[in-house]
Amino acid sequence: MPEGHSVHRIARQFAANFVGTAPEVSSPQGRFVEGAAEIDGRKMLDARAVGKQMFLEFEGDRWLRIHLGIYGAWDFSGEVQIDPSIQIHGQTPGHSKLGQTGEHVGSGTKGSDAAAAGLTSAAALDAPVDSLGEDSITSIGAPRRTRVRMAESDKEGDFLESFPPEPVGAVRVRLLNETVCADLRGPTACEVLTPAEVNRVIQRLGPDPANADNAVERERFVERAGKKKSAIGLVLMDQSVVAGIGNVYRAEMLFRAELDPHTPANTLDRTVLEELWDDWAHLLEIGITVGQMITIDGLVGAAYQKALVDRDERHWVYKLEGTPCKRCGVNIKLEEMGNRKLYWCPGCQT
Repeated sequence: MPEGHSVHRIARQFAANFVGTAPEVSSPQGRFVEGAAEIDGRKMLDARAVGKQMFLEFEGDRWLRIHLGIYGAWDFSGEVQIDPSIQIHGQTPGHSKLGQTGEHVGSGTKGSDAAAAGLTSAAALDAPVDSLGEDSITSIGAPRRTRVRMAESDKEGDFLESFPPEPVGAVRVRLLNETVCADLRGPTACEVLTPAEVNRVIQRLGPDPANADNAVERERFVERAGKKKSAIGLVLMDQSVVAGIGNVYRAEMLFRAELDPHTPANTLDRTVLEELWDDWAHLLEIGITVGQMITIDGLVGAAYQKALVDRDERHWVYKLEGTPCKRCGVNIKLEEMGNRKLYWCPGCQT
């Protein structure tokens, strides 16, 4: 399931490409016809993420709420503008055509031209592309291999010979303006809401360090987590306590804090909870900027380049079960907690 950093990246892409325009909204799949008609042609006013959910505001007090869930993903095509806060690895930013698989196929700006345009860090342009496509800025959501099964006609090397492209697969909703097309497939939730309904949804969610005043949000987290008798490994996945953390960040944050995942949250010192929040804010900002959940600090040079390509090189414990811990040498353990896989080190996390 896409974690919070991916949803914030999507929201920033909508802000860069759709806010201020009045896109055509349709439902090629046919499952969202009424909702699409309700916001079709309305000016988009805002795009924001709270945890794993995104909210697009349209004029006339209408909001589109999207929860990608396990299988959902957005694909952008056309002359896609890249939000200045997002780095691009091995891809060219700015005005560029995109293949139907979400890969750039031409006419982008590179190097110093991109930096001068304020589109991205020029140093990031020559970095390798993640082998899992986690850092894509045009195809964001569920892993690529999952999405290929949802649209079997997608092939590497397909090119956009016309714009907009023909819908591929079960596109729940399409937003289209003069230059950019955004297709949504496989979401858990896709609905049009009123401002009051949006507020009720957000009130049920925990704090998100990428939004509002961080000190206020941190206090909300400490207060909510400190009341929970359940294991901290469960509490971090509770979206009403803290929004955006998924399986990867849960495992990595607990390792970085040297915390036993089974420790009851209400037995932890306030300082420990504050440090957990601060680390989440730190890792989330890296994830939003880089597009990858890099949880090992201090990587430079070849080690950093390797981490961009290989997931195992950017994580401490996630999906490394049975291998020696990079710190203590004890084998990483895999167990189930709350019906989700939990990766942790019995040597470091005591």
